[in-house]
Order: sequence, then structure tokens, then C-alpha cells
Amino acid sequence: MIEAVLLGTGTSVGVPFLGCRCAVCQSTDPRNQRLRCSLLLRAGETRVLVDCGPDFRQQALRAGLERLDAVVLTHEHADHLLGLDDLRLFILHQKRPMPIWAQPPVLDAVRRIYSYAFGESSAGSFTPSFELCPLAGPPAASPLAGLPLQPVPVIHSNIPTIGVRIGDLAYLPDVKQVPDESLPLLRGLRHLVIDGLRYREHRTHHNLDEALAAIARIRPQQAWLTHLTHDYDATTAEADLPAGVRLAYDGLTLPVTLDQTAT
Repeated sequence: MIEAVLLGTGTSVGVPFLGCRCAVCQSTDPRNQRLRCSLLLRAGETRVLVDCGPDFRQQALRAGLERLDAVVLTHEHADHLLGLDDLRLFILHQKRPMPIWAQPPVLDAVRRIYSYAFGESSAGSFTPSFELCPLAGPPAASPLAGLPLQPVPVIHSNIPTIGVRIGDLAYLPDVKQVPDESLPLLRGLRHLVIDGLRYREHRTHHNLDEALAAIARIRPQQAWLTHLTHDYDATTAEADLPAGVRLAYDGLTLPVTLDQTAT
């Protein structure tokens, strides 16, 4: 059995917002407490992380994560890769570099930001060690830590960005537009986790109306909105969403079936 665990479902600054005293930021509903977006895939003893933001340490502790086989990066923005230094203990215990899978420009950003992770380490110091792995593009899925993971190109900003599909689940956390050529990669989904940032228009993310339009094109059995701001009160907002669309929340665990035909 494969499980997809949403470690974080919040926007780039998380929820609560710093300094904000709105009802959502002051809410005691745990669904309104959103760490930065990240997904953990669990299959037997295999653990694959999709995006590793600045909340990763907290997320890993909360999920009881004891090992990690690989990391996939959807793009190079800070809220998706500034937790990579916290992989050091997994690298130490597992006695091998951590494979980081991403598109080549994103791997270039990792090498630039974490330059100290490459080359000779100074004596007596402990730095992370990464194996940079170019992620194959469509139509081929990459056999990543034994899991068939399909990159799904999306439009987010002016940098290369992907979502990922595994079996009957797709995860598109940062997206302004799903291009027509990516739609065949999203057929037959049971679960779609997709960016639905806020109600108002945003330059690089779906607002709610755009997310609902994308969901109508993709036609999953169930859609989950993620990368959420404090616009959404999980206690009440779902009442206004169409059937088959819900708010994702930290800790949500979804089953994955590798047969990509939805049942």
C-alpha cells in the first residue's frame, strides 16, 4: 500500500500569518494551522519527500519520519527547498548522499544555495551531501526509489515548475495554469491535490475560481485545495465548495493505487 501524507498545506508564509489577528489566524481548529507545502510518500519501508521547505524539521517530527530515500523538488522557490539542510541526520544515519530529483535548472539552484554540500568538507565538520538527479520529463515516469513518479509540467511563474503524479493521485501545489499538453498526464485521477491559494486573483497562483476551473477540466473523483492562505476558514469554508472539492489540511493521508485508472 502507498500513502500520500500532506505534511503542509499552507502558503509560502504559513498560517497563522505572523502578526495577524484575524479569525483564521487565531483559530483553535488544527485544520487552520498550515505549515509550508510538502508531501510524503510512504510505500512499505520507502519514504519519498516532495518539496522540503523551512518547516521540514517540524513536519518530520510530527510525522515520525525516521528515514528518507529521496527528495523531489517541484521548483526552486524558498518555501520548497530551504529545509534541505535538515536532511543532514538522515544522510549521516543512512551513510549515503541524499538523492535530490528535480529539473536541471532547479538542481543548479540547489548547487548554488547549498554550495557547502558539494566538494570537500572541512575537517571535523558535518555538512549535508546531495546526489543531484535530473528528473525525466514526460512521457516517461522516473523510477524514483522504486516508485513510478510522473512529472507534470505546470505554469507557476517564470521558472520551471512541475507537479507530480503517482498512480491515481496527482499533486500540483504551485500552479497558475495547467497547460493543455499536461492534461493527458492527469486522466483517471482518484485524488487531485491542487493550488487554490485564496479568493482574490494572484499573479502566480490559482485563486479559488481558477482552481475550480482546473478541477472541472481534469475531472478527478476528489479534489483537495492546498497552498492555502488565511482566506479559508476550515471550520466553515467547505460549505461553499462544490461537491467533490475539499480543503486539504496538514496530516491528511490519502491512499494511492498504482493502477492509474480511477475506480
